[in-house]
Amino acid sequence: MAKGYAEGPAAEEAERRRDELERGVRSRDQELRLAVYGSTEDEPDRHFIGWRDEVDPDELFAAGSAWGLNVVRVSAP
Repeated sequence: MAKGYAEGPAAEEAERRRDELERGVRSRDQELRLAVYGSTEDEPDRHFIGWRDEVDPDELFAAGSAWGLNVVRVSAP
């Protein structure tokens, strides 16, 4: 009997991950970090400025170095 596309190790892994997502379990290999996005004089369009633990958005705004700042939780590379 031929194997279908939904059989084997890949299908088992996909089913395991789907079950974890339904239970609200975050991926074990996915680390989340806080990223600072905003605008600067050099690049007025919203862009990644730095990681929250490396840059202080309040200081950037107070100094006039950046504006429209947002801190978002993203998957770390």
